[in-house]
Amino acid sequence: MPYLFSYGTLQKEEVQIETFGRVLSGERDILTEYNLKMLEITDPEVLRKSNQKYHPILEYSGNSEDEVEGILFEVTEEEILKADEYEVDDYKRIETIFKSGKKGFIYAGK
Repeated sequence: MPYLFSYGTLQKEEVQIETFGRVLSGERDILTEYNLKMLEITDPEVLRKSNQKYHPILEYSGNSEDEVEGILFEVTEEEILKADEYEVDDYKRIETIFKSGKKGFIYAGK
């Protein structure tokens, strides 16, 4: 089963229910070599679901001391595609390895 790393609005249960039809289960993990910056969201559907005008977005730094904490959720292949629809065009999906050694997907800035 694939893993999906959330460091922002996908941690909200109401966003999970709207996007996936269920509350996701996962555990805390850390992504290294990335920083967070804020992105202004203009997609009306994402604004409605998240109720937030600004969303965090991962930016690769390459510095092993940079860390972003989040939750690594267990999802299905179908749910990954639903997450692709939720994330606006400013994000791209990348597979990476986390501090725990687990492999999963992140949405980072293009």
